[in-house]
Amino acid sequence: MRSKATQWLLSVWGLMDPLYYACSRLEYAGGKENGCRSIFRVRLLRYKGETIHLSDGTTIAANDWLLKIHLHNVRLLCELMQYRSDIQKGRYIFEQVKAGLPHVAHHLYHHEQSSRIKGIIGVTMLNKGCERLGFDAIDIGNSFYRWFKMASHWPMMTVAQHRLVPLVRPPKYLLMSKEKLFSLYGCHLIH
Repeated sequence: MRSKATQWLLSVWGLMDPLYYACSRLEYAGGKENGCRSIFRVRLLRYKGETIHLSDGTTIAANDWLLKIHLHNVRLLCELMQYRSDIQKGRYIFEQVKAGLPHVAHHLYHHEQSSRIKGIIGVTMLNKGCERLGFDAIDIGNSFYRWFKMASHWPMMTVAQHRLVPLVRPPKYLLMSKEKLFSLYGCHLIH
């Protein structure tokens, strides 16, 4: 059962989310399927970090174009409230991400800048098991950015866990090359 404080926080967050969506240049990845949108929202960005070599041989360097993926956090948190165990929550997140990645592949494939985009990137503390989905988990080298992301993700983690969560798991970059994304999640795109 949700506490009144959690319900209030999610209600306020839900009211503010459309404003955040409008100001952040995010787009939903894919359309509605079965009346429900993908858990991912995306935007185009130029990568500004250190050079990264992915497991499939792709190199991501400064100023490369990437599609940044964002989980729709308030929606995810509302849906997670029905689960109590961390295992159930983890399984649910895993399945939502797996179901959303074909939408991301479709979005990238049909993006007007698709030929310039080298892959997808996300930043998350929810990085356990991400390799099974095809991601490379990369440590964030910039300590200020790493701490900023950890602090900004902490409230969400606390709400999801129904308790104060210690800041022990650092966020990581999750990256996947465009070719790997299409190979794993977009086979219907390539004829």
